[in-house]
Amino acid sequence: MDKKVPRIKLNNGLEIPQFGLGTWKSKPGEVEQAVKDAIDMGYRHIDCAYAYGNEKEVGAGIKAKIDDGTVKREDLWVTSKLWNSFHRPDLVEKVVRESLRNLQLDYLDLYLIHWPVAYKEDGELFPRDANGKIIFSDVDYVDTWKAMEECVRKGLTKSIGLSNFNSRQIERILSVATIKPVVNQVECHPYLNQKKLIEFCRSKNIVVTGYSPLGSPDRPWAKPEDPQLLEDSKLKQLADKYKKTPAQILLRYQIDRGVVTIPKSVTKSRLQQNIDIFNFSLSKEDIAYLDGFDCNGRFCPMKDGLGNPHHPFENDEF
Repeated sequence: MDKKVPRIKLNNGLEIPQFGLGTWKSKPGEVEQAVKDAIDMGYRHIDCAYAYGNEKEVGAGIKAKIDDGTVKREDLWVTSKLWNSFHRPDLVEKVVRESLRNLQLDYLDLYLIHWPVAYKEDGELFPRDANGKIIFSDVDYVDTWKAMEECVRKGLTKSIGLSNFNSRQIERILSVATIKPVVNQVECHPYLNQKKLIEFCRSKNIVVTGYSPLGSPDRPWAKPEDPQLLEDSKLKQLADKYKKTPAQILLRYQIDRGVVTIPKSVTKSRLQQNIDIFNFSLSKEDIAYLDGFDCNGRFCPMKDGLGNPHHPFENDEF
């Protein structure tokens, strides 16, 4: 089953499955079963993060499928992420070990710096002042990166990478890195096609993983008047042409562009529908047509980080 999911070679020689399961917003009580169902369907790439608060359940799902012989550990690609309040170099190894305990794994395949913005350490995941504003830390992600490299040397993770970093921030990492980032994970869909950033990352031999490929309709801050990517009439016309669902078109769009995609679902029928995208491909014209939807339509603007000098979307074009 998993043979049909293509893999992309990273700059360290390892191969990442181009399609996986996202777990952001997957609720406790649902995500363990979703992970088990997904692995049964041929998903081999699970994208997690400490801040999602559900790694224990994700880990239970993975363990069940290893224990029943459906997969071996080495068949799976598991990613986790370093949260903003753990950027201080002395905290990095501790929290990666905590993610490993939660996930019941000996190593991760990929560990990412979740955001370039650091929050105040030694307290809550979202430390706020009396006015509700996030309290920042002055740790520089360049120093965090050096601690990430130590995690590779200690065998805690096979690869390390970035998430939500812009081109200038990637350049800063590359200027100090002794272990190169293999991936930059960013929001990516036709309303925010990330063409320039993808081209930049390719020029540095960094693979792009696109999150929220369906426009994240269940994001907690969504408003009724916000545009709904999945409801876009131009997208629906294209779906009719290919006799596929709008979601399948959006996912295939990423596959055909060489982007890794990690849609989230906990619904069995949707999990199956999402992976059922390897029996067709989009024409070059239709990829260009979808590229044309771009309106800098960012669904995850990271408002909490505004005003921080390392905010990735405030001061740089891409």
